[in-house]
Amino acid sequence: MKIICVGRNYADHAKELKNEIPAEPVLFMKPKNALLQNGHPFYYPEFTSNLHYECELVLKVSKNGKHIQEKFADKYYDQISVGIDFTARDLQDKKKAKGLPWEIAKAFDNSAVVGSFMPITPEMDKKDINFCLYRNKALAQAGNTQDLLFSFDFLVAYISRFFTLNIGDLIFTGTPAGVGPSEIGDKFEAFIENDSLLEFEVK
Repeated sequence: MKIICVGRNYADHAKELKNEIPAEPVLFMKPKNALLQNGHPFYYPEFTSNLHYECELVLKVSKNGKHIQEKFADKYYDQISVGIDFTARDLQDKKKAKGLPWEIAKAFDNSAVVGSFMPITPEMDKKDINFCLYRNKALAQAGNTQDLLFSFDFLVAYISRFFTLNIGDLIFTGTPAGVGPSEIGDKFEAFIENDSLLEFEVK
């Protein structure tokens, strides 16, 4: 199982971090050890003093595939959840300033928190899915898939040009604007529409 993440897939988020809006998807990976299941506590890493939360919709791959055509891409994922891509922003900024890779800021253990999955039904409009994140019962982030720069199907097709997709792989599809710092004691809850799918505490 691998975790494939998409950066800068919402224009407002790219702007808030003073990044260019990409002409094609920005991809990075997290290892299996980055996965933290719903309900388990997240322990604030000792190597950062500026940990940011980034709430995202997460797709679960249901079929092996390579060089998938976009028109068939929806056959390769059948479940969706909400997750958090935790980022050591101070480490990332230092690496970016030197033009170096920033895996240590994004791919560390337990940095990919994933909620419970729900089926993607024929009635679900994938171009109009609302999701949000609450931090200590206050709204921290809210997004809608109509604001995606690159759709789910486009992402699956694009990713499969470079990486074979395997059953169980997870795709973090990008975060909307509103990312921010997290602290020990924070309690997070994330929703797709009215369904609470993710809840955990930072310790």
